[in-house]
Amino acid sequence: MLKDLKTFLGLLSEHKKSVVLAMALGSIGGLVTGGGLTTGVERLFTMIFSDDRSLSTSQVIGVASSFPILFLILGFCVFASAYLLNHAGLAAIRDLRAQVFARVQRLPLAYFQTSKTGDLISRITADTAVLQQTLTFIARNVITQPATIIGAVAYLYIVASKNEGVYQIYLCLIALPIVIFPIRKFTHKIEYKARQQQEELGALTNNLAQNLTAAREIRAFNLQERENTRFTTRLADLFISQMKVVKYQFGLGPIVEVCSSIGLSIAFIIGYYNGVPAGVFTSIFLALYLTYTAVKKLGTFASELSKGVASYQRIAEILDSPVDIDDPAEPLEIGHVNGEIEFKDVSFAYGETPALKSANARIQKGDICALVGPSGAGKSTFANLVPRFYDVTTGGIYLDGHDLRRFRLTHLRDQIAIVSQDPVLFDDTILENIRLGRQDATDEEVREAARQAFAHDFITDKTNCPQGYDTFVGERGARLSGGQKQRIAIARAFLRSAPILILDEATSALDSESEAQVQIALDKLVSGKTVLIIAHRFSTIKNATKIIVFSEGQIIDTGPHEQLYTRCPLYKSLYDQQQAT
Repeated sequence: MLKDLKTFLGLLSEHKKSVVLAMALGSIGGLVTGGGLTTGVERLFTMIFSDDRSLSTSQVIGVASSFPILFLILGFCVFASAYLLNHAGLAAIRDLRAQVFARVQRLPLAYFQTSKTGDLISRITADTAVLQQTLTFIARNVITQPATIIGAVAYLYIVASKNEGVYQIYLCLIALPIVIFPIRKFTHKIEYKARQQQEELGALTNNLAQNLTAAREIRAFNLQERENTRFTTRLADLFISQMKVVKYQFGLGPIVEVCSSIGLSIAFIIGYYNGVPAGVFTSIFLALYLTYTAVKKLGTFASELSKGVASYQRIAEILDSPVDIDDPAEPLEIGHVNGEIEFKDVSFAYGETPALKSANARIQKGDICALVGPSGAGKSTFANLVPRFYDVTTGGIYLDGHDLRRFRLTHLRDQIAIVSQDPVLFDDTILENIRLGRQDATDEEVREAARQAFAHDFITDKTNCPQGYDTFVGERGARLSGGQKQRIAIARAFLRSAPILILDEATSALDSESEAQVQIALDKLVSGKTVLIIAHRFSTIKNATKIIVFSEGQIIDTGPHEQLYTRCPLYKSLYDQQQAT
């Protein structure tokens, strides 16, 4: 537990001054509660139960006024400590969320193929929220409660040294070690159950994310009842796991209270048979009660720590995930890139599944190279290796004679523009969506790119886009048609003006009219660039100067259409099938 405590306090290391001041105030509050309050109660009750009424008015007022003063000090310490700790806790979680998010941005694409989006969202939001609660609870109690115990026990020692027979009261503290065993037992249970709870919450969030992103398909296939059933099942699983945490978290309190009550009962017996004065006994009883209450809170502290450990473990899994694709220690500094690409004995596998085997290919500057083959043959893998979305398993890929792994990732990817079959647009304006192609571009440069992509006319048409370039496109471009989204994606590529262009069937999902418009923009875009076209339809490769044929992860032939049609049976078969349809 001490190791976990050190880890959590380490999260607050950037806010040491606030935390130290808050803990100091908390310790003062604890000492005031454990020592000052009990002393005040002793004086007050001794005066009340005494037959001596010779005290002056000023003495009576002095004793009575000590309580407002004590509670004023205690109130200030509690408020200031809570404010500082919540400030530090919220700031620490803010920084941790930013750190996790930054880590996610650096993780390779392969990570997201094995991770669930909703679960990642849950880790970044829900698990960090649990951590924030844990941090403030720990910082508030790790000093305050021990200080309360120290103050109360110190008071008992002082009273015992002044009153004969009262020392036997210390026998009541024997109950304290007894509660350690259930605290440790419950702590381990809570950590395990809390981990299950957060896993269930992640699964629920992932279910919700899938539902919201597939709203069209759910309605098209009448899946609403199915989705309701799935979601309510997830809710039920989450409820069960939450109640298991509740059972152990709140089951600890009564156990501690029963042990405490035994100690208080012993105190009552000892006090009665030793004739302890009423005022002294009342304060002793209060000191013991404060001690047991502090121990109970420390038990809750242990359960909160266990919940935080479970959430931190889930967050740490992201932070500890290896960044397999990163910048080299000494990156190659190169200015102009021509765009010549060469694959040398390149093999690649998704986990244990081979996707590309001993691929060799050379694509000259200005080549329009089409990648053809059956589904799953390795076309997309081949193209995705160029911007280092994945790294080769063996062999090497060279840009202008230099291994890709020698370039900074940002510099390498600046040389590549990608237009995909289903372009992703962010919930922002058209202007900012195009500007993603080059973030330092001026507004006029963005508009010029839109003109080149034949997008300017529909953008300035008020019936389509009421605010022109300042029109928000909606989530994933929901307010635009497929052809409009494609032309914005092409405008991005024009704005990027990169020497290498990757086209992933950029017109396959469009109607004939939109396809014709987009194709004109693409023909203009590819001029003078090294182009890779991932071809599923042969109509998209009529301008290709080179065609690479893939089969089962291998390059089986390369050449122009006329040669491949006569010598490559697979190419001829694929071409004839499409011509027939």
